[in-house]
Amino acid sequence: MASTETAGRLTQSGPLRPGWVASPWLTFAARRLGRLVVATGTLLTLTFLMLHLVPGDPVRSSLPPGASAELIRAKRHELGLDKSLPAQFVDYVGDVLHGRFGTSIATGESVGSIVANRLPPTVQIATLAFLTILVIALPTGIAVAVLTRSGRRWWLDAPFTFVTGFVGAIPQFLGAVGLVFVFSVTLKWLPVAGRTGVASYILPIVALSAGLSGHLARIVRVETLVVLEKDYLRTARSKRLSVIRTYGRHALPNILTSVLTISGMMLPGLIGGTVLVESVFAWPGLGTTLVQAILAQDYQVVQGIVLLLGIIVLVTNLVVDVALALIDPQSSIRST
Repeated sequence: MASTETAGRLTQSGPLRPGWVASPWLTFAARRLGRLVVATGTLLTLTFLMLHLVPGDPVRSSLPPGASAELIRAKRHELGLDKSLPAQFVDYVGDVLHGRFGTSIATGESVGSIVANRLPPTVQIATLAFLTILVIALPTGIAVAVLTRSGRRWWLDAPFTFVTGFVGAIPQFLGAVGLVFVFSVTLKWLPVAGRTGVASYILPIVALSAGLSGHLARIVRVETLVVLEKDYLRTARSKRLSVIRTYGRHALPNILTSVLTISGMMLPGLIGGTVLVESVFAWPGLGTTLVQAILAQDYQVVQGIVLLLGIIVLVTNLVVDVALALIDPQSSIRST
């Protein structure tokens, strides 16, 4: 009789599972780490194939014209390019795991040292640009949504949509050239290129953040309008709570979930824009080095920089996912 009742309870509640399987946080962590491993493996494969799929011969381009066949064979042996493709891939993955990214074919300098020297300037302007995007887009989008809620102040809606749409449509590279022409060449207010002081940061950061700020501000406005129509916001306004409590405590956490999600999606565009913008302003970062390496067919350097930028994007997306799970655990973990 007891066994029949136990079987009935198991049938109603489903099969018993181990505690670690039933934990939503462990499931969330396992799936996110699994995605990170798969994405990292894909990135390693693509960056490895990059050296073999690009047109031209990087070994011949690194040697003087008319180099002998023996010298070419010796260079290939030095770089390990005379091995089979699977053996080269195994060596490549092993070197990456040990922090060895190869040697520049053009200069003979370690790719790791090149990246270490050029990474800090890129991180500086990328981080400042990302913070600028949040500082501009978040309060602007929320303020316009609050002011234009329920069709009020219709005269503010059209200018906001036009300005954010126009700024967001300008490519970062073209915007950087325009900023140089206006503020450096014509007005002579800011330096044209290089990293010479605080003033030299202004134009690169504006070029990187202007368009993305426009896109994000429009998204924040739409998300805020949706949140403002929720029942709990109506209740908070009916209680005549302060503006800070109404919008800061009740609306902002729900808006941040969408903002972080969109910000994670914008990150690859910000990284790609950094490469182009650095070239315009001769910024001594990874972007300028990447363009120079491509022109010189120094594909070992290209390989290392692309791999590093890809890893930065993957890790940052993982951090965004964890932040979303901490802000809104139920919906974030359930979506896994």
